[in-house]
Amino acid sequence: MKQYDALKQEAYEANMQLPKLGLVLFTFGNVSVADRSNKVFAIKPSGVPYENLNPKKMVIVDFDAKIIEGQLRPSSDTKTHAILYKYWEGINSIVHTHSTYATAWAQSQLDIPILGTTHADHTTSVIPCAPPMSDDMIKRDYETETGYQIINCFTERKLDPSETEMMLVGNHAPFTWGATSHKAVYNAAVLEEVAKMAYLTLQINSAAPSLKSTLINKHYERKHGPDSYYGQ
Repeated sequence: MKQYDALKQEAYEANMQLPKLGLVLFTFGNVSVADRSNKVFAIKPSGVPYENLNPKKMVIVDFDAKIIEGQLRPSSDTKTHAILYKYWEGINSIVHTHSTYATAWAQSQLDIPILGTTHADHTTSVIPCAPPMSDDMIKRDYETETGYQIINCFTERKLDPSETEMMLVGNHAPFTWGATSHKAVYNAAVLEEVAKMAYLTLQINSAAPSLKSTLINKHYERKHGPDSYYGQ
C-alpha cells in the first residue's frame, strides 16, 4: 500500500456520502480529509462527477495547496480548505456543498436562528453567515480569501470552530468541518436539515421566537457537556 492510499480511500468514501444524503447535485461539492502528521489532505478532483470517482482519483495536497500526489486538478475550493487546516488545528475534515436550504440562507445573507432543540443539540450559537466578500478580496486570490472570510467571521463573533462546526458564506454556500470525515459529513447533513426546519418554521410563524437559553444549554450539554448522558 502506498503512503496516502488510506487517506484517499477515506476521502473517497466521505465524498460519496454527499450524493447519497442528497447534499449535492452534479459536481456541486467536495470533502477533504487531512493527515496532520504529514501536513497534507486528500480532496476530490475538480469537476469530476461522483459516479466517475474512485479512490485513486483523489488528489493529495499540502497545507499550502500544492499538489503532492495525483494526476487530476484538485477541487477549485482547495485553497479554502488549506487555509482552514492551517489556522484551525482541531479540524481534520472539511465539507463544502451547495445544499438547497443552507445555500438559500447563505444567499439571503442571514444567520440561521436557534428556533428549536434540534439546532441546540449541535451548537449553542446561531449558524453564522459571513458577510459577502469585499471587492478587494474578490480581486485577490478568491479561494484563499474565502478561507479568510470564514476565519474572520468566527474571529469577529468570538465563535469557537470546535463548538460551532458549520457556517454559511454570504451569497455563496455552506461549509462544515469536524474532527473526523464522518463528523464533517454528519454536520453537513445536520446543517441542511436545520436550515430547512428554520425556513419552514418562519413560513408558519414569521415571528417565531428563538429558543430560550435554558433549553439551548440543556440540549447542548446533555450531548456535549461534562455530564452528558445522550447515547451509549
